[in-house]
Amino acid sequence: MKRFYIGSSRESDAKVRLMAHNAGRTKSTKASRPWLIVIEENYANYTDARKRENFLKSGVGRKWVKDNLGERCESG
Repeated sequence: MKRFYIGSSRESDAKVRLMAHNAGRTKSTKASRPWLIVIEENYANYTDARKRENFLKSGVGRKWVKDNLGERCESG
């Protein structure tokens, strides 16, 4: 089963956060390793990033992810 992880970070580089997830240092994502970055969005501040994260975790946002990124994730 393909799983999506949607998250935000105060780090400026998503690869730093990805390494933490893949190293098993994040309890909620530890069991589904390895993770890949499919898309990275950058925002001016953490508040805006959290708003986007919350949208993507909503019902409408999950549909957007499936419709727009589903194929990219299936092949990876």
